[in-house]
Amino acid sequence: MEENKICSDHSLLYELYAGLLEAKENWQQAQMIYQKGILRKAKPLERLKGAHALFLDRMSHRVNGCSLQKIDGDESIGLVKNRVHPWSGSTMEELLKKINPQIMRYDGYHQRNKAYSGKVDLSSLGNASRNKIVKIGGKEYQIKGCAGEGGFAKVFRASVNSNPDDIVALKIQKPAFPWEFYMYRQLDQRISTKQRSSFGVVHGMDVYSDYSILVCDYLCHGTLHDVINSYVIVGKSMEEVLCIYYTTEMLYMLETLHDVGIIHGDFKPDNLLVRYSRDDLSEDGFEDRTGSWGNQGLCLVDWGKGIDLHLFPDDIEFVGDCRTSGFRCIQMQENKPWRFQVDTYGLCAIVHLMLHNSYMEIEKKATSDGGYIYLPKKPFKRYWNVDLWRELFSQLLNNSPHNDKKLLQNLRERFQDYFCSNRQMFKKLKDLLAKQRLSMCSS
Repeated sequence: MEENKICSDHSLLYELYAGLLEAKENWQQAQMIYQKGILRKAKPLERLKGAHALFLDRMSHRVNGCSLQKIDGDESIGLVKNRVHPWSGSTMEELLKKINPQIMRYDGYHQRNKAYSGKVDLSSLGNASRNKIVKIGGKEYQIKGCAGEGGFAKVFRASVNSNPDDIVALKIQKPAFPWEFYMYRQLDQRISTKQRSSFGVVHGMDVYSDYSILVCDYLCHGTLHDVINSYVIVGKSMEEVLCIYYTTEMLYMLETLHDVGIIHGDFKPDNLLVRYSRDDLSEDGFEDRTGSWGNQGLCLVDWGKGIDLHLFPDDIEFVGDCRTSGFRCIQMQENKPWRFQVDTYGLCAIVHLMLHNSYMEIEKKATSDGGYIYLPKKPFKRYWNVDLWRELFSQLLNNSPHNDKKLLQNLRERFQDYFCSNRQMFKKLKDLLAKQRLSMCSS
């Protein structure tokens, strides 16, 4: 049927054909069939992509089960092949086994070895759970509201021991998932004190047989997604000066993370909390993020998909799909290996949202040397600094999978230099941030 192009536009053909090849242990040919169906945009395409993702997960399990091993007794994980699905069940299981002795020694980590037995049923907590008391260890946390909810976890705002001035975020997850706590402690160890406040702070985690409860700092000013939506609802786009500022912040974040061998893996505006300085913003300290600017900007949270490159060989490449609509990097879309692109594509998608109020669509554009590059479909507005934005997208959408620190640093400095070349831009930014803070806090 495939050779004669019968049902070639139906995804079921490729699913069944690949399934037969997989059953015969012809995995490479099965992979080619999945890719062929996706390239032909067989319908329903999302179903085929889902089947392919499950296939990659099974292949990762097969590779990991056969080849995960210690290298000379160190803390790395060696693979016969240099590709792995970082979020597959088998990979996470293997990593959690590896880090277990280490995580047990971390300050704030409590392994309970039993089911949660508090009076409040954790599964019943929701938006209408105000004032319920959750007891963890020797402390009582009074729920003040639901701050967010995902597929496996809910985040609540809570006061500690009835103190209204001591507010934290409780992330309650089922099944228990200690990996996020491990990532936070890696940030503590690898990120300098000056930069640390940009990446979220965790106080502790209690791990039960059925749930894990993560206690984090609570930031009350909402997310970058909330800021973007505040413009959408009034039919406007974010001012370019504000886009430049937040882009510079995000470039700085990824430059810092990637330099110490950490990938966030879920870089989107929902996971970027907004921070405001308590002090008046002045020009002093803007470039080096000191003074009042040290507590101003963004804070990256939700490290459940974080990747610690120190646990893998130096030449590792990743396969698999984050399955977050609008934030799947080009390599995921084309079933190619990736590394840092999962974060840098996320940054581009966020910048596109800020500039255009719409999710990014990309296209291939021919180059003078006969090749092609990827760029956003939507054109830049003429009154923007087109050269600045074109450089950002062309560089980050077409970067290599290897260390991108120099690229991120050069882009950040380019944005900073442009901003600092015009004192009027600083005054406008300061006014916009003050207006934004007032608007977001009142809403």
